[in-house]
Amino acid sequence: MGLQTRTEARKEQILSAAEKVFAKKGFQDATISEVAKQAGLSDATIYEYFSSKEELLFSVPVLITRSAAAQLKTHLDYIRGAANKLRGIVYGYLSFYQENPDYASVLMLILKQNRKFIESDAYQLIRDVSRMITRVVQDGIEADEFKPDTNPYLVRAVLLGTVEHSVISWLLLGRPENLLKLADPLTDIVIDGIRKDAGLKNLNLKITVEPQDNAMRQKAVPAHKPKKPKLRK
Repeated sequence: MGLQTRTEARKEQILSAAEKVFAKKGFQDATISEVAKQAGLSDATIYEYFSSKEELLFSVPVLITRSAAAQLKTHLDYIRGAANKLRGIVYGYLSFYQENPDYASVLMLILKQNRKFIESDAYQLIRDVSRMITRVVQDGIEADEFKPDTNPYLVRAVLLGTVEHSVISWLLLGRPENLLKLADPLTDIVIDGIRKDAGLKNLNLKITVEPQDNAMRQKAVPAHKPKKPKLRK
């Protein structure tokens, strides 16, 4: 194993430990000593790789987000149609958070509340992942699948805003029990609103045309009138 490989493996070991500690105790109450203990290392070893607790916190999302983004992109390459790609992205987000609750807790409950986080490399990486949504929506517009006046950034805000709200509720309240059950309802609502001619897509019309001679004959027949009683003289 080369030096660079050993360094990356040690960083991953530390970040995995930090993720667990931060998720359990929060940023303020967590200590470098607890991270070191979780990783099976000394405090000094942690400081060899990260200069402060804040740097360690901001580094937590990097490796796992990069890996998840690559996996999601690979899956999208095999999905046809913008609507199906959007569904795949939403499913990917929800599945990822459900399978990584410690990461979800660190990101949603700690990092999202820290203003300095937007200056970090991890934040830029997360933004790059979210841009997949705007690109897919734009592709859908160009392919005449979505309405031409669709706003890709608004679609992204609706999807990610709902996902984040749902994940926070799941972390704090335990509801919903299964995040993946939200994937189809959420995607359906958005896609139904932006799909071109969505209002006519499921409308079935049945038209019956009568022959003209039958119609004229029915018009010529007078309506039945009751007979007047004869008056006796």
